[in-house]
Amino acid sequence: MSTLIEQPVEARLVAAAPRMPSIPAKLHYDRSDPFAVRMTFPAPATLEGVEVCWTFSRELLTAGLERAEGHGDVRVRPYGYDRTVLEFHAPEGTAVVHVRSGDLRRFLEATGQLVPAGLEHLHLDLDHDLAELMRDAC
Repeated sequence: MSTLIEQPVEARLVAAAPRMPSIPAKLHYDRSDPFAVRMTFPAPATLEGVEVCWTFSRELLTAGLERAEGHGDVRVRPYGYDRTVLEFHAPEGTAVVHVRSGDLRRFLEATGQLVPAGLEHLHLDLDHDLAELMRDAC
């Protein structure tokens, strides 16, 4: 069984530079980091001209489909019938993208089949993570 899910999505850029009406972004989920999802934007869509990856909680994405969520660097809220707005806040500025809610729901459904919500803790290797933390502290 795969431990990684990747799903391409089309993100319509609302506010950012350089101007691109739509961006072929990609959503990622890895069972080894069960609380997180990543959204990657290609180099041509970023100010720096390099691929940019944002990591945020799966719970934030799930809740943001139903109501406005997030108070930090990433905020998610529903928009209209089948769109969801994702805002990415950085010191350089804010990028706002619209993604089809159906695409996000399909992605979240796949992640839920891999790691059901509420059972993420069963996929953490706390002993390994603690050993890595202690190794880095020495």
